Amino acid sequence: MNNGERVPATRRKVLVIGGTLFIGRSLVSELLAAGHEVWVLHRKPEHDLGKRVGSIVADRNDPEAMRQALGTAHFEVVFDNVYDWERGTTAAQVEAGARACGNHLHRYIFMSSVAAYGDGLNHHEGDALAPDDHPDPYVRNKAMSERALFRLHQRIAFPVATIRPPFIFGPRNPFYREAFFWDRMRDNRPIVLPGDGRRLMQFVYIKDLVTACLRAVEEPSANGHAFNIANPRAITQAEAIAAFAEAAGKKPPVIRIPRERIYHLGGHPMGPQLYFGFYFDVAPITQIVTKAQRVLGFKPTDFLTGLKETYRWYLRHHTKRETDYAYEDRLLGLAQAQAVQAQAQAAH
Repeated sequence: MNNGERVPATRRKVLVIGGTLFIGRSLVSELLAAGHEVWVLHRKPEHDLGKRVGSIVADRNDPEAMRQALGTAHFEVVFDNVYDWERGTTAAQVEAGARACGNHLHRYIFMSSVAAYGDGLNHHEGDALAPDDHPDPYVRNKAMSERALFRLHQRIAFPVATIRPPFIFGPRNPFYREAFFWDRMRDNRPIVLPGDGRRLMQFVYIKDLVTACLRAVEEPSANGHAFNIANPRAITQAEAIAAFAEAAGKKPPVIRIPRERIYHLGGHPMGPQLYFGFYFDVAPITQIVTKAQRVLGFKPTDFLTGLKETYRWYLRHHTKRETDYAYEDRLLGLAQAQAVQAQAQAAH
């Protein structure tokens, strides 16, 4: 047929909303390899995904622009991955985009988040999502968007499935997360561990997330359902640091510093005075993935295996930034001074 690509059982016309970044790029790559006709919707006048990928320029937060862009496109599958971190993306905007896709849809896959639960551990898909008045706009918008899409499913049989990943890791991660730790290890820096190191984190490898998305398209029983997609076991922050270090073949010193001291000196989980990877040090929300394993045949990659693959990509492609360690040096200096003081007091 065409350049040696795999021929899918059903070749579909597919739109990836937000196809130029992390999840979208991986989706586009897999969709092309499977022989689908692939388009991306984005705000820039061009993309770097190759000539085989069609381009639609529109702001997904603009309902009228979405209606004009998609009204006659007749896509069979839509992957909606975009969240505008500066302006937010509301449920009304998500619903408007979904309605603009027309009536030729086989499946609409909405990328939600474990954050949609709001808080708590060991969530199943049937658990209540965060309320409409939740103080965090990202949490609120994701939960409300899911509710809006499932109402469409109930009222007009809109063929939606939603995906709820936790922290996503892997090659091309645009957030300063894995690279945050590996940069410091390569600079022979100690790693700051906030609090007692027991706060839970849950991860999913980008390749596993994309595979689950593709299976949710073709699995008939996925229609109208939400899926938790994650490594089954949550790990502590201390275990996460150990895994990052093992993947890199490093043994960095780890310095535990109380969060109240970090915050007092101006640290924030979203920066600019970052101390533990972008948005990594937040209240834990974890989930159970047995539904995805049962319905989608979800088989997650071993965490360390995925990290080692990611580290190899990091070594080949990561452009090391000139990191300003002044804030961390203040934290570490204070911790060292207090340790010396404590030892002196103990000696007396």
